[in-house]
Amino acid sequence: MKIASLHFYPVKSLAGIAVEQAVLGVRGLPYDRQWMVVDMVGRFVTQRQLPAMARISVRFEEGYLMLEHPEAEPLAIALTRHEQPRLTAYVWEDACQAFDEGDAAATWLTQVLGDLRGSPLRLVRFDDAQQRPVESRYLQGETAHTAFADGYPFLVASASSLAALNQHLEPQGTGPLPMNRFRPNIVIEGAPAFAEDGWREVAAKVGTYRFGLRKPCQRCKITTVNQATGTIDVPGEPLKTLMAMKTQPLRPGAYFGQNSTLLAGEGQLIAVGDELVAMDATA
Repeated sequence: MKIASLHFYPVKSLAGIAVEQAVLGVRGLPYDRQWMVVDMVGRFVTQRQLPAMARISVRFEEGYLMLEHPEAEPLAIALTRHEQPRLTAYVWEDACQAFDEGDAAATWLTQVLGDLRGSPLRLVRFDDAQQRPVESRYLQGETAHTAFADGYPFLVASASSLAALNQHLEPQGTGPLPMNRFRPNIVIEGAPAFAEDGWREVAAKVGTYRFGLRKPCQRCKITTVNQATGTIDVPGEPLKTLMAMKTQPLRPGAYFGQNSTLLAGEGQLIAVGDELVAMDATA
């Protein structure tokens, strides 16, 4: 069993970036969900409301975060902070302190995406001086925090589980789907389908890092969005099929992947091809 791919998403709900290796942090991979689009009252905006967000690609270039859209000139956001206005941004029920990236970014986002029910859009950056804790009831003695992710610093998914899902989708003419529908950070290959749902931990075979798999990831309508086009090709899929598969028999809803925390290995390198070992929840 090994790591098949690594991904991070600098701006929540925009396109991700695949990397061959990264330095691990307790808050996730570097720059993961460091920025977020918000409405006029600071509430987070995602592909749930604006599927076209998937069409904005993201890259880094010489000290800048670059946002690109097929119908607009690129937007450059300086990585070095100067004096920036602060505001309160909201992810679900969590209030986070954030830096406002300014009127130029707000205008660009609103031009390429439109407004949200009459509200213009703004881009904010997470204030590293704060900690946003992970919900404690699912932790097992550790402490964990994240930036603007929905709730956890890492999402672990399995290539075999996606293959099993696609086997159910293809007879309906709705597959196969790529892994980017599920926006994971760490994709594992070489394990049986949905074996990750029975793991308590997964670790580098050489012992340099260790993750705690803490909560099955309940999926939302973002999984129905084609990440290349920003459109919904088949409404309700793959959510309906995941629910029918009952990947979490005791939980209502559709589940795919495991929300995870870093138990050991802060500052260590994680890389595609790393061999892994898993510890079952019953061990």
